[in-house]
Amino acid sequence: MPVPYSSTMTTADQDLSPLAPLRLPVFRMLWTTWLMANVCMWMSDVAAAWMMTSLTTTPLWVALVQTASTLPVFLLGLPSGALADSLDRKRYFLVTQLWIAVVAAILSVFVFLDVMSPALLLALTFANGIGLAMRWPVFSAIVPELVPRHQLPAALALNGVSMNASRIIGPLVAGALIASAGSAWVFLLNAVLSVAAAVIISRWKREHTPNPLGRERLGSAMRVGLQYVAQSYHLKGVLLRISIFFFHSTALMALLALLARGMQGGGAGTFTLLLAAMGTGAIASTAFLPGLRRRYARDGLVLRGAALQAGAMATMAWTDQVSVAVPAMFLGGAAWITTANTLSVSIQMGLPDWVRARGMSIYQMAIMGASATGAAIWGQVATWTSVPVSLGIASVTGLFSMFLANRLMPDAGMEDDLTPKRIFPAPQIHEPPSQGHVMVMIEYRVDPARATEFRNLMLGEGRRSRLRHGALSWELLHDIHEPSRFVEVIIDESWTDHLRRFDRVTAADVALRDRKLAFHLGDEPPRVTRGLMESTLKTG
Repeated sequence: MPVPYSSTMTTADQDLSPLAPLRLPVFRMLWTTWLMANVCMWMSDVAAAWMMTSLTTTPLWVALVQTASTLPVFLLGLPSGALADSLDRKRYFLVTQLWIAVVAAILSVFVFLDVMSPALLLALTFANGIGLAMRWPVFSAIVPELVPRHQLPAALALNGVSMNASRIIGPLVAGALIASAGSAWVFLLNAVLSVAAAVIISRWKREHTPNPLGRERLGSAMRVGLQYVAQSYHLKGVLLRISIFFFHSTALMALLALLARGMQGGGAGTFTLLLAAMGTGAIASTAFLPGLRRRYARDGLVLRGAALQAGAMATMAWTDQVSVAVPAMFLGGAAWITTANTLSVSIQMGLPDWVRARGMSIYQMAIMGASATGAAIWGQVATWTSVPVSLGIASVTGLFSMFLANRLMPDAGMEDDLTPKRIFPAPQIHEPPSQGHVMVMIEYRVDPARATEFRNLMLGEGRRSRLRHGALSWELLHDIHEPSRFVEVIIDESWTDHLRRFDRVTAADVALRDRKLAFHLGDEPPRVTRGLMESTLKTG
């Protein structure tokens, strides 16, 4: 278990302990809010899943509850992340909680009126998922601004504790209310707690600093977010692994209600107990995460997590004994947080703050898209065959797929320095153009003997860096008549978007610039010219 704070600990130990972020008042306040929000989420999921089993026994309908809950995050995650990078994150976070409160209140009314149907339940579960789609990216972007960088792994692990503590608290509360009063009261309590979380968020004294260039257009912000991820080998590797893990592991969550019903003496209490066991395993494992990260490289730790998850799923497919299922779910929870936390830390370390919410929204889209697809597919496989067969196939293919991912796309093991560096002065002109694309041309003089080396640098890291910063397109021209002359051509969507690139420079970009300049001949720097592309101007 995590070592508690004490006066005998050294300052360094206290600063790096798993509980260190909780000593920061703002993080502690928002972490409490996150815990409440996650409790509401699990209460709603448990009540919806159990209600669906009372409305129909078809495995596909039951599994579609998981799909309806997660699909909105896949569909709306990127727009939500783009808004979270542009708007006041405090107000945006507040709105998400109020949305969830309203949906929960509507759910409770329909259940009280006894007019709920499978289709209506899926529709309202989908609406609740919209709130989750809005909430997750903004909170993910907030966390790094609350704690020092070296405490980020511990902060993310504590978020995992919040998620899994809620996995225990939410189902226990929901199960007790379902058994004693009915599902309507679960949704009503969800609404009350969501309002309480909104009140706590409103007390957060955060100063929002608007960008002097104005708010980035939604479409452009989404494009840049996608480009940033698409041009990063590191981020694509994280997304591949998290998609594989959740596509397969979601089979257990999607079919858990049916597994609980099929066990000896199974019922709502069994379902709640299994969820609580999974959450307990996840919480207990956080104490060992710092040591595991020091002992294993990212890929090794992720593969071990996938293997443990596969073993837990295979056990659940085989047994109908609660005494065997509870330890299996405990280990499954440990595997879940080990894998998810390892990959979450990896992607957070690979994102600068200006695109963090968009990057994390894409990460969450990968999780939810894989979960939604996996729930539907494994539910259909269970309908065609049986629940144990579906889980058995998912466990085997999940482990094999993760092994292949590690072999085909190994972790490079290097992290760029993403510290912001505002060292390049932005160009100033008398009348900035209000429309039209901007073409930037940078002329280099390179020794022909080193031309191949320079070309490889520019076509690789140089191109990826420009596109990550938001350029519409990039080209490298080599003068046919003068072999020493190279021209880098960058197209920006607008003059304002061109200026934004100067605010996105990091220490890694400065180092790349120095590597480019090392090839340039002469005392004068590369010649830079900028032009307005007349063909992109709107005509009357």
